[in-house]
Amino acid sequence: MLPRSPNNMQPNLFHNQLRDMLDSNDPLVALADTINWEQFDDSFEKYYSDNGRPAKPIRLMVGLLILKQLENLSDENSVLQWKRNPYYQYFCGMREYQPALPCDPTDLVYFRKRIGTEGVEKIFAMSVSLHGKDAQEKQVIIDTTVQEKNVTYPTDGKLAIKMIHHLHRIAKDEEIQLRRTYVKEIKGHRISLRFFRHPKKIKKAKAAMKRLKTIVGILMRDISRNLSKEQLNKYQETFNLFTKVSQQKMKDSHKVYSLHEQHIYVIAKGKDHKKYEYGTKASLVTTMKSNVIIGVSAHERNEHDSKTLEAALASANKHRTKPIVEAICDRGYRGKKEVDGTAICIPDSPKKRDTKYQKEQKRKKFRRRAAIEPIIGHVKSDHRMQRNYLKGFVGDEINLLMAASAFNLKKWMNNFLAALFLVRIVLLGAVLSKIDAQERRKYVDLYLTFYRLW
Repeated sequence: MLPRSPNNMQPNLFHNQLRDMLDSNDPLVALADTINWEQFDDSFEKYYSDNGRPAKPIRLMVGLLILKQLENLSDENSVLQWKRNPYYQYFCGMREYQPALPCDPTDLVYFRKRIGTEGVEKIFAMSVSLHGKDAQEKQVIIDTTVQEKNVTYPTDGKLAIKMIHHLHRIAKDEEIQLRRTYVKEIKGHRISLRFFRHPKKIKKAKAAMKRLKTIVGILMRDISRNLSKEQLNKYQETFNLFTKVSQQKMKDSHKVYSLHEQHIYVIAKGKDHKKYEYGTKASLVTTMKSNVIIGVSAHERNEHDSKTLEAALASANKHRTKPIVEAICDRGYRGKKEVDGTAICIPDSPKKRDTKYQKEQKRKKFRRRAAIEPIIGHVKSDHRMQRNYLKGFVGDEINLLMAASAFNLKKWMNNFLAALFLVRIVLLGAVLSKIDAQERRKYVDLYLTFYRLW
């Protein structure tokens, strides 16, 4: 079922090699040559069997997942752009240009389900390892953000109307003749719920909301009476969910905000343009100087920031050879001084016993902490973490890991371009006096490493 990735470099007699038609200094070409693709073949081989039709090459599927997050594309556009872009095809292991689509977009969904969170973590670990010593810094910065789910703004009216439509579908599937469908009445209640915050419409909106919840109960009882025991067991979980949503109050804890994404919760952010966000919390751990994301963690419950440190640091230490000495956080992490041997450093008022030098070092350290904020912004806006379209909490974990992987790979590509530019300046002998010797040696070594790989 699983073919190995082709390693045959023999040129074709009738077609030019794809590599010969591309710019060898393109960062995507350099990244494709640097990644050890065989590790994915070895790691993901266990997810396949010997039965069934031949599968797509693992490098192709992993490459499409990376390109999707790297270029902020949907599954459909990833497959389409792969057909149009020869650089994408070379990145995914093609030796010759392919004029056809590589696979159906739904194959990416099946591949994500197949490898799961464990498989995506291997892609993230690869993105961290590419940065070498930069990912081994002793000091890290930790912050949390919200990964919003692709759900509509939840109101009781929306949830009630969705439940009614779902009950109508159940009745149609089971061929049950309802005594009344309430379709015409629901349209009027939907209009009554508009502008429910207006003082003159609050009373009418409350009455409409109460009636919609009553209709949900009527339809559930009507359907339940006409179902057999086996059919009732089939829909019992759905009926229990609808009962819980109908009975929940404004100040209840563990409320349901979406019928198809029941695990999400509300996070109050205090922003003027968006007071509440609906999704799950996500922790990011970055190195202090090089800004490499070395650990991420999605949180199934809405916990205080200080309680998310253990999961975030465990994820970061998993991809390092040296333990983290110090984690720099904001004041939202109050309550923790140390976690698993890592000191937690939080801004505080200056102490009288501190010397002037110590005060200056602390000030610089906490000013540097703000560097994680634009990183979170780039991960959200550039790498598909602004709104998560993947299903369930597993989808939250996968999207977070892939977004962090894409950020690290993009950073590697930018470093490559910077090294290429500086080395060209060095080779031309221009402005050498303005470049620090140690910094120059770093970029020259980086460029020479890429040159040897080619």
